[in-house]
Order: sequence, then C-alpha cells, then structure tokens
Amino acid sequence: MTARVYFVRAAIGSGRKNMLQKIGDLFDAADLSECIGDGDLTAIKIHFGEWGNDTYISPVWVREVTEQVRAAGGRPFLTDTNTLYSGMRHNGVDHLTVAARHGFVPEVAGAPVVIADGITSQNWRTVGIGKKHFGEVKIAGDILDAGSMIVLSHVKGHGMAGFGGAIKNLAMGCAPAAGKKDQHQGLLPAIDGDICIGCAACTRACPNGALVEEEGEVHLTPSRCIGCGECMTVCPTGAIDFDWEGGVVPFMEMMTEYALGAVRGKEGRIGYINVLMNITPDCDCCPWSDSAIVPDIGILASTDPVAIDAASVDLVNAQRGIRGSRLLCGHEPGEDKFRGVAPCTDGMVQIRYGEEIGLGEAAYELIEIGE
Repeated sequence: MTARVYFVRAAIGSGRKNMLQKIGDLFDAADLSECIGDGDLTAIKIHFGEWGNDTYISPVWVREVTEQVRAAGGRPFLTDTNTLYSGMRHNGVDHLTVAARHGFVPEVAGAPVVIADGITSQNWRTVGIGKKHFGEVKIAGDILDAGSMIVLSHVKGHGMAGFGGAIKNLAMGCAPAAGKKDQHQGLLPAIDGDICIGCAACTRACPNGALVEEEGEVHLTPSRCIGCGECMTVCPTGAIDFDWEGGVVPFMEMMTEYALGAVRGKEGRIGYINVLMNITPDCDCCPWSDSAIVPDIGILASTDPVAIDAASVDLVNAQRGIRGSRLLCGHEPGEDKFRGVAPCTDGMVQIRYGEEIGLGEAAYELIEIGE
C-alpha cells in the first residue's frame, strides 16, 4: 500500500501565503483532524531544543498546530521527555525552564508544556512489541495516557542515526532515560590513546562517571557507560569514537522498535508533520546550531511515520548541497546528503526496518499543495 504524504514548499509563490496558513492547509489536506477524538488530551510531541540551540521549530508555528488540534476537539499539550545525557533538559524542572526560554509557553505556543516522563524520568510503563531486539519497551506515561498525538519533527542530520525525523522523534522522544539507555546499548566508545591529549573534557561531560582520567590517560568503565556519545561531542582531538561497523545498525533497529512501542494503542490516532527547514548537520540536542547543509524545502504531513521520513530524505537528497557547510561530499542533487555529513551512518535503516516491523510503509505518493 502506498501512503500519502502532503507537501508545501517553503518558498512564497504568487499566492503570498505565509507558513502559518500553509500549516493549516497541510492539516486539512492530510486529514490530521481525523486523528483527534472529541475531548482528547492530545500530545504534540516536539523537541524544545537544548539551551544554546536556535534552529528548533518556531513556537509561533507550533501555535498554528495547537489551534488546529483545538479546532478538531482536542485539548493539546506540548511534550518531550528528559535526556539521557547531562544538560539543560536532563530533569523536568530544567527542561521546563529551557522550553520557556525558547518561547514554548501558552502565551506564544498556545498550549501548556508537560514533560511526559516526569521530573526525574521515572514516569513510564512498559509496552509489549515482541520484536528482534525487545520484547517490551519503556514509554513515558503521559505519552501513553494521551488520547491522540501529533508528532511534530524538525528534520536534520544526526551523527548516529543518520538523520532525525518522525521515527527518531517517536523513539528517543517518547522514551524515558531508561528507555534511551536501552536503545544505546552496544554503542560503547573506544579511546585512541595516540590522539588523546588527556584534557579530561570527556570525563567532565560523562553523565555517569564511565570515563576516568589518570596521569594523562583516559580509561573507560564499560559497565557504567550509557552510550550517550556526549564524550565524542566534546573531545577536541576526535580521540573517541564508536564501533560504527558493529554497533550502529543494531542501534537504529532498536530505535525503530521503540518507535513502534510509542504508537501502540494509538492506531489511527497519530498525525505526523515534518519540518524541512534549517536542515542542520546535528540534532537539536546539541547546545549549538550549525549552518544548514541544504536550502529550506518546506513542510510535510502524513499519517504514516515511515512514509513521511522516506519522503523527507528524498526531498533533502534532491537538493544541491550548500558549499561551505559541514556537508563533506554528496553536494549534487540526488546524492546522499546525510551520509555526506556522517559517512559511517545509513539513516535509511530506519526506513527499511520500520517497514519490516510494521511501523509504516516506505512507498509513498507525494502530493504537493499549491498556493
């Protein structure tokens, strides 16, 4: 079966419609209001951006989504889960503070913010899925308790997942810290002693004390490692890296299985919106925002998470890459842009495995909504 994915371009045409109007048009065209029951507590699953990041989805645009949900009879709330790594979103209190600083308050975004796994990431329940890596997965309690959901995703690159879209938003974004740890198992870093300068930046960044510096050498305690990769992001010499060949594909498969758990029990009650703007090389979890790797494209909507991610990747790859960005290769239209940023990853594993386990359909019909 071919899923339908609806698309509006970022460019302003002769009709001069703004993005708020286009989001409304997408909501109508994709029948997302049909996902929302009258009186539903409707989760709008979004990423609020780490403090220091500024390319997350604008809360002004989010307000249009909350108003569409309210018009459909839902009672919207904005939500995300706490991070596994240390940072400004590691607990519910700091997470709410960052959300407010970034403009995600009712006065701007049109709905309250609820951190779905609670203040200390203990609000979760298990969901049975019976798949290759997991028999059951851990999903945030307030995600499970919502009657319906709109998954609002900023599409961008990701060093381990290849790219982040709807599937990753479901998987990592609906899991508590314990569930995120499940997904990262097997991704243990290795330290190249010939490159390591013993600066201890990684030991300070490690949220679980898995790295220790002794006499200018850094050592890993595998049993304490949670696989978050934060040590890699702060290492100034690139001395820390994952086992890309053996660990990354299982990581993406485990992530996709978690996405399946996040949608269980809400069949027909979830809509997806992917924003292909500010397509940066890194996740919004980074406390910075690098320059975009391709021009702004537009926004997609669908009721199928696999199809909308497949269409997002195809639209990104169809662009001419931006010279001077972190896109190392693959600049020509049709070439793989996300592998041009992170050559060791293949984000299409999410698409292929998502279809294999019944999360959605990789085949799609792209329907452009004109002015």
